[in-house]
Amino acid sequence: MKIIDTASISERALDQILARPALETDAELRAAVADIIAAVASDGDRAVLEFGRRFDGREPESLLASQSQIESAAGQLDSELLAAIDTAIDTVTRFHEAGIPTDQCVETAPGVICEARWSPMDPVGLYVPAGTAPLPSTAIMLGVPARLAGCRQIVLATPPGADGRADPAVLAIAARLGIETVLVAGGAQAIAAMALGTASVPAVNKTFGPGNRFVTEAKRQLAERADGAAMDLPAGPSEVLVVADDSANPEFIAIDLLSQAEHGPDSQAFLVTTSPQLADQVNQAIEALMKKLPRAETAGQALTHGAILVTDTMDQAMAVSNRYAPEHLIIASDDAEALGMQVINAGSVFLGHYTPEALGDYISGTNHVLPTGGWARMTGGLSVIDFMRRTTFQQASPEGLRTLGPPGARLAAHEGLDAHRLAIQLRLEALDRESGP
Repeated sequence: MKIIDTASISERALDQILARPALETDAELRAAVADIIAAVASDGDRAVLEFGRRFDGREPESLLASQSQIESAAGQLDSELLAAIDTAIDTVTRFHEAGIPTDQCVETAPGVICEARWSPMDPVGLYVPAGTAPLPSTAIMLGVPARLAGCRQIVLATPPGADGRADPAVLAIAARLGIETVLVAGGAQAIAAMALGTASVPAVNKTFGPGNRFVTEAKRQLAERADGAAMDLPAGPSEVLVVADDSANPEFIAIDLLSQAEHGPDSQAFLVTTSPQLADQVNQAIEALMKKLPRAETAGQALTHGAILVTDTMDQAMAVSNRYAPEHLIIASDDAEALGMQVINAGSVFLGHYTPEALGDYISGTNHVLPTGGWARMTGGLSVIDFMRRTTFQQASPEGLRTLGPPGARLAAHEGLDAHRLAIQLRLEALDRESGP
């Protein structure tokens, strides 16, 4: 990776270095995805199958996994993998259970009760990628909070493998979480099928899950359609930024950078450090570790989108991180907890030398569906709340209307909305008549 001293470059140059890679122009991407959505809207299942043949070179044995395939999938996995799956389901459940919201009931004024009630969203669509490798962990990260939220109708979409079937681990997780509808398709066409519905696939109200640029763009376009589905968050190509000082282990940092780079050629990885010596050591470690990785070519392509940035202070390093707003932020320092207090923009943060980002991807309990592309400035990772609706209720007694009606009518009069004012005033006059002289 190229090593750059931030003191020698302008802020504009720094922004250019931190810019996300663009493998297609925005116009090309939008047009391609719009065509896919239009075809699925018109031809449904047939279009989904055709795009699978065109983009993946294969089509599923069946567009929906059968119940027998879902129920028998665990039998294809070894006991160690099944135990790991169950552990991950347990830790993710423990963490997300603590985030289940509670209803509110507040008397805002005498005789006026305001409530907020939470209810599950139904139906919902979960997207589990399998472009370069199946990601059963994503099925856990999506399925657990959906079930905790109380969602009853869940559609899970995942691309077929070489055998034309969904990954057995994904199916085993679906069985454990009680998910009965598994669409064996991927890409923008799978998102369109869930959002719009087809003869085989029920239409959902919201789509969730990470994916490549086509998946993310499909979610965005379908969220804008009146007949489409809302989206969770922009979760595109993977990102990691490591902030480190001279207390860090260069091999740990190198493998953390590579673990994100191996996701795909459009992933992005940065190291920001105060130690020029560490920068050189990390580059050497990357070169050595790359020789051991089956996905070294993919990781090497991704690393060309990143850099090692050298700053004078750790405060400056944290400022660079906040400027970039990474999906994953690793703080590799003996002072990681204190530095963590400076985090403003990040999807998920990993503190200290023994908290690899991979722990959060699989087993720690937090969610690995996180905002990318700088969206960590505005939103956080997936949670139970994303699968729920918050509805407010209010009820006023005659006493409550008499208390809040006059100031409410005055505000309506100031805004020139006479029907609003009269909706209050007519009721107040009726109360006066009922109470008599």
